[in-house]
Amino acid sequence: MNKDYRPAEIESRHYARWEAAGYFAPSGRGEPYCIVIPPPNVTGTLHMGHALQDTIMDALTRYHRMRGRNTLWQPGTDHAGIATQMVVERQLNREGTSRAALGREKFVARVWAWKEKSGNTISQQLRRLGASVDWSRDVFTMDPALSRAVVEVFVRLHEKGLIYRGKRLVNWDPVLHTALSDLEVLSTEERGKLWHLRYPVDGGGELVVATTRPETMLGDTAVAVHPSDQRYLALIGKRVALPLAGRSIPIIADEYVDPEFGTGCVKITPAHDFNDYEVGLRHKLPMISIFDENAALNDNAPARYRGLDRFVARERVLADLEAGGFLVRVTEHTSMIPKGDRSGVVVEPMLTDQWYVSTKPLAAPAIEVVEQGRVKFVPESWAKTYFDWMHDIQDWCISRQLWWGHRIPAWYDHAGNIYVARDEAEARKKHGLAASVKLRQDEDVLDTWFSSALWPFATMGWPAETAALKTFYPTNVLVTSFDIIFFWVARMIMMGLEFMRDVPFREVYIHALVRDHEGQKMSKSKGNTLDPLDLIDGVDLDTLLKKRTDGLMQTHLLASIEKVTRKEFPNGIEGVGTDALRFTFASLATTGRDARFDLGRAEGYHRFCNKLWNASAYVLSQLDGATDGPAELGLAERWIRSRLERAIRDVHASYADYRLDLVAQTLYDFAWHELCDWYLELTKAVLTDPAADSKLRRGAQRTLTDVLGALLKLLHPLIPFVTEELWLELCTRTGVRSATVMLERMPEPGDFTHDAEAEAEIDWLKAFVIGIRQIRGDSNLPRSTALSVQLADASEADRVRASRHAAQLKKLAGIERVDVLAPGAAVKGAAAALLGAMRILVPLAGLIDVAAERERLGKQLAKSRDDATKSRRKLENQSFVANAPAEVVAKERERVAELDQRALQLEQQLARLAEIG
Repeated sequence: MNKDYRPAEIESRHYARWEAAGYFAPSGRGEPYCIVIPPPNVTGTLHMGHALQDTIMDALTRYHRMRGRNTLWQPGTDHAGIATQMVVERQLNREGTSRAALGREKFVARVWAWKEKSGNTISQQLRRLGASVDWSRDVFTMDPALSRAVVEVFVRLHEKGLIYRGKRLVNWDPVLHTALSDLEVLSTEERGKLWHLRYPVDGGGELVVATTRPETMLGDTAVAVHPSDQRYLALIGKRVALPLAGRSIPIIADEYVDPEFGTGCVKITPAHDFNDYEVGLRHKLPMISIFDENAALNDNAPARYRGLDRFVARERVLADLEAGGFLVRVTEHTSMIPKGDRSGVVVEPMLTDQWYVSTKPLAAPAIEVVEQGRVKFVPESWAKTYFDWMHDIQDWCISRQLWWGHRIPAWYDHAGNIYVARDEAEARKKHGLAASVKLRQDEDVLDTWFSSALWPFATMGWPAETAALKTFYPTNVLVTSFDIIFFWVARMIMMGLEFMRDVPFREVYIHALVRDHEGQKMSKSKGNTLDPLDLIDGVDLDTLLKKRTDGLMQTHLLASIEKVTRKEFPNGIEGVGTDALRFTFASLATTGRDARFDLGRAEGYHRFCNKLWNASAYVLSQLDGATDGPAELGLAERWIRSRLERAIRDVHASYADYRLDLVAQTLYDFAWHELCDWYLELTKAVLTDPAADSKLRRGAQRTLTDVLGALLKLLHPLIPFVTEELWLELCTRTGVRSATVMLERMPEPGDFTHDAEAEAEIDWLKAFVIGIRQIRGDSNLPRSTALSVQLADASEADRVRASRHAAQLKKLAGIERVDVLAPGAAVKGAAAALLGAMRILVPLAGLIDVAAERERLGKQLAKSRDDATKSRRKLENQSFVANAPAEVVAKERERVAELDQRALQLEQQLARLAEIG
């Protein structure tokens, strides 16, 4: 066993062995337990959200595997239609060619080639994180088996009338030339303008409307007012002349209009605004689309604007409105601007022909199963978010104008008739089409979320009735983030109920969003992103800066990003290893919405892993081969076994509640504060004393191995690598045959015995030692100074315990003698600590240089008072309190309280010195 803990040396070695041995595969024994991985994009790399999510899933999987369950963590990746197509198109552009030049067939072949060469990056990164997924079952959403499932679902839904083709409003990306889902549209707040336009009313008068997009007025088909707005009641039903367009449009009444906003009049452009679209449907208004697929004005616009880009057209429209006297005024305005998350361009609401799923019939049973508790959200508050979306569900646009993806299984004849089938041969057979009838397949592909919605059953071989489906469906829990509750979670529930007649999972654990140490969302534009592998391996400052600024579109952010990075990581990042990072993520897995990542915390858990390593080295050093024979458990052994029993119960309870943060805290406290700080020290009295009773010695040795072995098993789901290394070393030293800790039995309640008597006894000993250590610290007494201690107000039980534990008190607290004072005895110049009703006293006369100590404490007191005064002045500054972040103000108040408490303690210590003289 290496003297030092070196994570890099053990991690890759153990993972390769685990995978080669097939340890991650289901055992075929025990009650099934299954998690399906939220499939990361094939173009993706591991980010902090992935690392948190995968740590949670792996911990749950390893935990249940060790409890004897037939465990499957199903891996796979998503083909990521838009993202992958963009990656390959950029490659083609660099080569001087394009997708159009290659044609569809060759382009798709090129994407497959890219996927085989570069599309497995995240799978390798998952291995670095220790993910115990069953790689033998790894799937890809474009695999032939999954593609067959996608086609089967599409055809069956179409046959039931739940899939249809229609012209509706969608988010249109004018660069990528495809519809986008709401999740692929990012809205950001931007400063802009609000233009107030005059629309003349037929017969006299005018209405003034306000718009942030004046070019869309060319597609207006009405002006709306609120039906109870007294200002405009007489105008409802009349018409206004639409400036520049040569058309008149009606004045309608609709409750959508906010009479308090602006003039209370709203221009209605049903073909280019989602709210206006709904108004248009209610009032049966014409829907005039004025943009082509490039967002340039088409032939429905007046001739002078045709062919102009929408933003160029805006300037010309504004100039013409002003020239015609129709521009009333311009005001500053802040609004949310939607942009495609991949292209970065402003998304245009467009009327296009698309394929849709009629979702209301599918949503009703999906709502019911959550109401009945057949699917439970953890935390349960997220169920409200689910219900809010599901009760207001709209039909789902599932077609995308891409080449990479599952091509829609629909064919058209020359007359435009549509034939949906599993393939062209079935389409012809089903509809009796002669071979002479030419058919062309729909050019569109399906939304990536469509195939992802089938993930829990498609990954297990559906529509075939496979053994995997029978064993592992429904799965046990889905671990995911709150932003895709509707886009993915709800759709999986709908599809699972429709095609499997059962829910896809029993529980949905919604984890937090990882933020930086200041609570800011991690983003490239803020320069606060972190690569989990950099935290594992370490990275120098120059490389970190390059990673944070590579490909940054907003060059004006370069300086601020560099400043932030240099301030936070002046020397780069020293790697902490996978286990420490995983333990950090486990500690962040609370029920809250946000998880603040702090590198200092990860470094602390690296020290924890190192502590575990050193503790194990101590345990192994005490196994001298003389452990056979009769053994007796001493008080310390009974105590640590009792504390371990309590920890085991707490760990299982926390796993049941998905509180990995509590699992981590329980095991950290037990390992560090009980095993290392106390029990290992308590064993030294018996293990290092040649005259110690051999039965007590063997009892201590066996307890050391029992407790360490159980602790390594309990910790394994969170920190798999270091626990594997130490477990195998422990087995070697003790002659136990074991291939891996991950297939060992998880400790269960009842494996150890609760011992209230031992706990009470050791608690008294700990409190005594802590009291002495506090006195040493407060009085600046070195550890080497042997102390004479006096006990005042001691009970008979206290006197018995002081005598019983004399040897331990001498070793742990450096006490040479303990005297029990008579009731009412006067004591001066002694430092004191309380233990129940008893006072532990250490006379200071002769132990310290009173003058030097008075000077030292006086300086500390002056500094504490000075610092407290400065903090109070800050808090008295109303500008600071009003403008500083709330957490900064709260921290300053805590600082004042701590400084005041410290000053009080120093005053008390000075008072004791005064008694000495």
